[in-house]
Amino acid sequence: MDENFDEQNKLPELKLDAKQAQGFLSFFKTLPNDPRAVRFFDRRDYYTAHGENATFIAKTYYRTTTALRQLGSGSNGLSSVSVNKNMFETITRDLLLERTDHTLELYEGSGSNWRLMKSASPGNLSSFEDVLFANNEMQDTPVVVALLPNFRENGCTVGFSYVDLTKRILGLVEFLDDSHFTNVESALVALGCKECLLPLESGKSSECRTLSDALTRCGVMVTERKKTEFKARDLVQDLGRLVKGSIEPVRDLVSGFEFAPAALGALLSYAELLADEGNYGNYSICRYNLGSFMRLDSAAMRALNVLESKTDANKNFSLFGLMNRTCTAGMGKRLLHMWLKQPLLDISEINSRLDLVQAFVEDTELRQDLRQHLRRISDIERLMRNIQRTRAGLQHIVKLYQSSIRVPHIKSALEKYDGQFSSLIKERYLDPFELLTDDDHLNKFIALVETSVDLDQLENGEYMISPSYDDALATLKSEQESLERQIHNLHKQTAFDLDLPVDKALKLDKGTQFGHVFRITKKEEPKVRKKLSTQFIVLETRKDGVKFTNTKLKKLGDQYQKVLEEYKNCQKELVNRVVQTTATFSEVFEHLAGFLSELDVLLSFADLASSCPTPYTRPRITPPDVGDIVLEGSRHPCVEAQDWVNFIPNDCRLVRGKSWFLIITGPNMGGKSTFIRQVGVNILMAQVGCFVPCEKASISVRDCIFARVGAGDCQLRGVSTFMQEMLETASILKGATENSLVIIDELGRGTSTYDGFGLAWAICEHIVEVIKAPTLFATHFHELTALAHENGNYELQKKQIVGVANYHVSAHIDSSSRKLTMLYKAAELEDFSPTSIISTDAGQEEGSKRKRGYDADDISRGAAKAHKFLKEFAELPLETMDLKQALQQVTKLKDDLQKDVNNSEWLQQFF
Repeated sequence: MDENFDEQNKLPELKLDAKQAQGFLSFFKTLPNDPRAVRFFDRRDYYTAHGENATFIAKTYYRTTTALRQLGSGSNGLSSVSVNKNMFETITRDLLLERTDHTLELYEGSGSNWRLMKSASPGNLSSFEDVLFANNEMQDTPVVVALLPNFRENGCTVGFSYVDLTKRILGLVEFLDDSHFTNVESALVALGCKECLLPLESGKSSECRTLSDALTRCGVMVTERKKTEFKARDLVQDLGRLVKGSIEPVRDLVSGFEFAPAALGALLSYAELLADEGNYGNYSICRYNLGSFMRLDSAAMRALNVLESKTDANKNFSLFGLMNRTCTAGMGKRLLHMWLKQPLLDISEINSRLDLVQAFVEDTELRQDLRQHLRRISDIERLMRNIQRTRAGLQHIVKLYQSSIRVPHIKSALEKYDGQFSSLIKERYLDPFELLTDDDHLNKFIALVETSVDLDQLENGEYMISPSYDDALATLKSEQESLERQIHNLHKQTAFDLDLPVDKALKLDKGTQFGHVFRITKKEEPKVRKKLSTQFIVLETRKDGVKFTNTKLKKLGDQYQKVLEEYKNCQKELVNRVVQTTATFSEVFEHLAGFLSELDVLLSFADLASSCPTPYTRPRITPPDVGDIVLEGSRHPCVEAQDWVNFIPNDCRLVRGKSWFLIITGPNMGGKSTFIRQVGVNILMAQVGCFVPCEKASISVRDCIFARVGAGDCQLRGVSTFMQEMLETASILKGATENSLVIIDELGRGTSTYDGFGLAWAICEHIVEVIKAPTLFATHFHELTALAHENGNYELQKKQIVGVANYHVSAHIDSSSRKLTMLYKAAELEDFSPTSIISTDAGQEEGSKRKRGYDADDISRGAAKAHKFLKEFAELPLETMDLKQALQQVTKLKDDLQKDVNNSEWLQQFF
């Protein structure tokens, strides 16, 4: 809250007489109980909230219950709070943009007669957009999802649909999901979902509790709707009205799904899309493809600090905050938001983005020139949405015009580029701009505005239709000017008749009460009193003077007022006509917004790569089944951007067959967590199409990043650290493939050292032997480094292709600057013999015990038992157990494993 918070948010006085109060109380009692709804009542000069809402607002926003007032008395009394316009806007922004636990309703009326005028939820902001984004850019595109889960023995088939109300896109898909709903979670993350509709009865079963947990992890508001709303009847007919183009492809798309159409039907009903004719013919529909982008779940998004958080100390704490150097008003930010949630898998598309970034990095003049032009581009997407919904005025048209006339300048700047990527720039931007700016598209719109809008009046802040645009308007304008001249001449004549200086003594006023009137000061009045009483009609005598008129002025004034009203009505009609004509250019502006926002984000990437004190580099991208992940001199982009950090770059080599699985050891605060996260961040940045903070980078494309980093806020939700570890780890074991990246930090901390180490070892083995995904496993269990040695022996006999290696990290404080050196130069241990892993002062006996080799059959038997333990652990339905049950089951599995220890010396080392 800013320093002027108290001043801006003063408590308005609650002004209701007894009759008004009684009428309101009787109305308030009729409202249905909805614990999520925050209801405001518009009292013209201020707003009020009542009952539990009043207490919530007083505690949350005023931070004191002294803001509460009592409406009525005794048992009929109602807690009430009043808020002014500033505070109302603050609360609206917080409830709809920051939180996901409330809906908002605004009522208008008086006494006992009140009507709901606006309502909104975190996923559907449209009715409050004027409040939310009057002074703020729309940074994210809220998406509403509807899910229809159908539970079967082999898993859950999910009917999934979504609506993006800003871009006007409908999507649907159907897929089989596991017990952790990993596909649902990654789809919610990729789409930036803020709200999810579920059938009302679905919250009862344990499976649905797991689904609900997945939604909570993603920060999604769950809205339950009647099961009868999840129906596909008349869906194709409804979509025929909303979706542009032929109905046949829509019918074919919908008929290919069993459950998704019913979910989409619930969405259309909830968002009331058919109630607004401005939506007709303006939506597009698509099949959502789960495999189009790298999958990221909420744990990975948090671990990699991808998006901003309210707890960030500065904007560079998050990847979005660091990378957001966009210039357009809102569009670029929203696209960057989307790209960070949807890293690419297609190598040619990744390289196309990297080619463009490289072009802009190498040509500073081009980059600066383009960014200068983009700063003058308005939020075309939101302007067009307002125009299509007939909420627009001439100022929206003018903003579109001002953006349109920048396009030739952007085109001409791009035409000057003659570097190695000129053919790509021509194909990606110049050819589309050529088409968009021809006489049938943007030039036609520009001509419309230049013909219809009086652009000269813009300097005075007036948005008017030019009189020359319409004959009737021109005639009315001419009549208006003629009457103005006659009134002016009458003013001069009257001044002459009264022998008073014009304007100085005899003034001509125009007001709402009397229209055109003459006014003189009280000082001048005695001089002309006689003439006033005989030739004029005195209207008012006040401190500021005497107002009077005569029949001529009254007649001319009435004529002027009549013409002015006709002129205004004609203006209004013509504005509507221009707005409707502009709406026909929606497809042109949709394409233009897409090109400009993409250009904006790529220039933002180039600006980041060029302006960082230590430059970024272009990564080399290889297919998922080819190449390694090698980052030389890599840094964490967000950590190095902090003023207090002196960052030492370090290398990461995830090499197939050699160091595909890295065990990172080191002291607490030594930088293990930062190191493993920075690898994930570098890979994500590369697959988004951005240069990376490395000296040199080669990256094999990953289809998913799994992150188990810290227990987070699980305790607040009543889940123990150990339980949370098991849930997240089970998700990795079930969901990861050899093309994923796995990041695990300090697993096993939620239980005893002994059990924790056993759990960590078993999981390492499973990832190495079964999943075979490149993995960074940071641990305080230094004993795990023996896995590198064991794997070495085992590898020789079983021909394992996965290599295990160990990195050790440390931290120090720079003695001269006293700055914490957050990262360390990671020292890779080349020699994986046990003696090199155990420190010299750790005791010779332990070291010699570890040197003992193991029989190949013994290792094989022991590993089989360990894998059996891990498989059974992965199959435990942890999501349906409480902590006690989970611990009992894990203890039983461990005890069963312990019985096999006598048959395997290799296993004995862990017990």
